[in-house]
Amino acid sequence: MPFLRFSRAGLNLLSLLDINVAQIFIALVVLLFSLTVHEMSHAWTADRLGDPTARLLGRVSLNPLVHADPIGTILFPLIAMVSGAPLIGWAKPVPVTTRYLRHPRRDYMLVAAAGPASNLLLALAASIVSIVLPVSPQTLGEPNVTAPLAAILGQLLRLNVLLAVFNMVPIPPLDGGNVLAGLLPRSLAAPFNQLRPYGFLLLYALIFTGGFEHIVVPPYRFIVSWLPTK
Repeated sequence: MPFLRFSRAGLNLLSLLDINVAQIFIALVVLLFSLTVHEMSHAWTADRLGDPTARLLGRVSLNPLVHADPIGTILFPLIAMVSGAPLIGWAKPVPVTTRYLRHPRRDYMLVAAAGPASNLLLALAASIVSIVLPVSPQTLGEPNVTAPLAAILGQLLRLNVLLAVFNMVPIPPLDGGNVLAGLLPRSLAAPFNQLRPYGFLLLYALIFTGGFEHIVVPPYRFIVSWLPTK
């Protein structure tokens, strides 16, 4: 059958490229879940603070389909995982209508901070579960669920800390940029917000010039070292 011959060729190619399809699939699922919780937290916080825009659009939901961006949530992360490039991914941004917020500057800052905060909570939950989860030693020929689950929890922990730290980099349109804009005096917040159209260019410059290693990696390692693990 042609399909069988193609499948074997595909498997041989994946083997030559040293690509672990199962690991990539699990990483994509973990990333999708983490981004979904992140965006839902934005939407839920905005709704609680008086802005129903995201709720009316169905964004206060753990359904990943309402948050996923085909390029940012699937394509770019997949390319990064296969190629070994820095992981770049995003979901559809949650719309916020600031005029509905009771205290627009303060509340918008809280909405922005809710996403990274949810990722830190997910990382903490993963670390706690990994402690209480009894991991059985791997025995040849016997099924073992706890070891793969422990690996998934470790990935969930590390990825969510990375998402939290990266999103708090003070560059708009990242959450850290929105938080900083809310903390700055109005006289400084206005010129700072003018950087917003160039934010993605600054982010790519940060990643591809090695700035990522100096700004994101140290706090990432610090937080991971403080989280309880076995």
